[in-house]
Amino acid sequence: MYFLYNFDDYNEEKITKKLESINYHNNIVIETGFIVNQKNINKASQQSKLLFAKSSDKDRFFIESKKIRLIYGVEKSYKKDYLHQRASGLNHTICELAKKNKITVGLSYSSLLNRNPAISSLLMGRMMQNIVLCQKYKVSTVIGSFAENPYHLRAPHDIISLFTMLGMNRKKIKEALAFNI
Repeated sequence: MYFLYNFDDYNEEKITKKLESINYHNNIVIETGFIVNQKNINKASQQSKLLFAKSSDKDRFFIESKKIRLIYGVEKSYKKDYLHQRASGLNHTICELAKKNKITVGLSYSSLLNRNPAISSLLMGRMMQNIVLCQKYKVSTVIGSFAENPYHLRAPHDIISLFTMLGMNRKKIKEALAFNI
């Protein structure tokens, strides 16, 4: 299990105490990492090797920097979809760079929860396009909750069913769920 913290808000003493109490009660392997932005990526890379980036208008910067391991939320772009293509956050150039720099694209199923149906259907369509692009260019993908609270977590068979419906084959889904960073 990976706990990700915004680098600017990270309080090491407080987090360490919480994680020790969780590890004491359960035998769960827990790793911590940072969610970085363009301003703090260099400083964060000195403290941790597990850096994630939430998608923004600077996705290409993150992918070219080679400092992050994963970028997620690319389908949440606020751009308007084109007539024959969705503004899904990925294109062939970004996919080729991600493959070359060994950066994983994260697909967040919790982004589909607690939304109105119009936004959920838009995000599902964008995820479908991103899945096709990632498979075509052989970009490593991971399926994660990226949840901010425990109520957004789902059982593995529910996730498998959702991503099967979105166009991923079962072998790729199991690889994406069992992903080790």
